[in-house]
Amino acid sequence: MAQEIVARYRRWFEYEKEAHAKVIRSLESVPSDRRSAPEYTRAVSILAHIVAGRRIWLGRLGAAPAVAGSLFPKGADLSQVVGQWNEVEHLWAEFLGRITDLELARNFEYQSLDAGRFRNRVEDILAQLFGHSWYHRGQIAMLVRAAGGEPAVTDFIFWCRESI
Repeated sequence: MAQEIVARYRRWFEYEKEAHAKVIRSLESVPSDRRSAPEYTRAVSILAHIVAGRRIWLGRLGAAPAVAGSLFPKGADLSQVVGQWNEVEHLWAEFLGRITDLELARNFEYQSLDAGRFRNRVEDILAQLFGHSWYHRGQIAMLVRAAGGEPAVTDFIFWCRESI
């Protein structure tokens, strides 16, 4: 059976790994005397939110044990967030490595953080997660620039295009 759809998500995940690494480097580019600025702390909090969302969905999908914690962590430390991202990235790589196109089409039920019950296809959730990260990486880039750092260029086209 062809695995064309899951191959697309695996490719996007490879892009995301590089994009998030660039975002982390951009946060590290903020001068140390500006790291208590609200722009910097907000940018780190947004990255922590991306990580928390990814981790929550792993639990809902049954790919990792469910975790407690906030979807919007406050006062996050960059080194702590990076460690969490590395763990979540590894778990997502394992999940995407074993999933099939058939599994992507599977409907599953889950409970949201506000206790609502919902049903989605696995593919819907993956599409949401990638779009969610794109959106927030843009916010982080603006905040990094405002904090005096060099924002990451994370456009997908820059990652995938080939010179001719």
